[in-house]
Amino acid sequence: MMSDAILAIKNLETYYGKIHALKGIDLEVKKGQIVTLLGSNGAGKSTTLKTISGLVPAAKGEIIFKGKNIAKDTPNGIVEMGLIHVPEGRRIFKGLSVKENLQLGSFTLKDEHLRKERMEHVFEIFPILKNRQKQDAGLLSGGEQQMLAIGRAMMADIELLLLDEPSMGLAPIIVQEIMRIIKRLNEEGITILLVEQNAKIALKLADVGYVLETGKIVMQGDGATLREDQSIVQAYLGA
Repeated sequence: MMSDAILAIKNLETYYGKIHALKGIDLEVKKGQIVTLLGSNGAGKSTTLKTISGLVPAAKGEIIFKGKNIAKDTPNGIVEMGLIHVPEGRRIFKGLSVKENLQLGSFTLKDEHLRKERMEHVFEIFPILKNRQKQDAGLLSGGEQQMLAIGRAMMADIELLLLDEPSMGLAPIIVQEIMRIIKRLNEEGITILLVEQNAKIALKLADVGYVLETGKIVMQGDGATLREDQSIVQAYLGA
């Protein structure tokens, strides 16, 4: 493994019951990069993220995060190491306020001053959340809920952020805003592994892309090269 890789996956296999979801995948995320995972529905993209974050057990292979194999670690332990997963469908806590949702993201923090600083940073990036901090999170629009899910992740000590379909179901103008925020977080030093159905947008952001097909990586390369690859364009960019 190269020393600048914050995450290296080696020969990873995962099952859902008898379904062989991941069939020996290898991928690497270097510190400071945005890496995107592309593929059609059912290719194994979400399963990859869930396996990395400990939500689905790995049947075989290694998940090396910051030099340690975390394949058998608990989801809580993985979060405490700085690997944070924003799942598909946002999964905010309805019935709790926007502020309470954000506070739940900081459960690993012991320092109250740091918690306050993080909250201010989230409100600076997402002014709409500041305006609605006392509102029930369930009353937010889809785009606002996505912002809240990302903001909640930002409350933790993030070193690697896993984002699963952040643009799903959102209006194009909101998608542009979410992608702009992802780029800003990366510029602030957060390494990102992005699963995204909208390949065109993902490859504009990504340093590196991997294409998954039925649990196997069938192609990889830098974002610009993949964007110009005709087979990718036809299969995933809707051209």
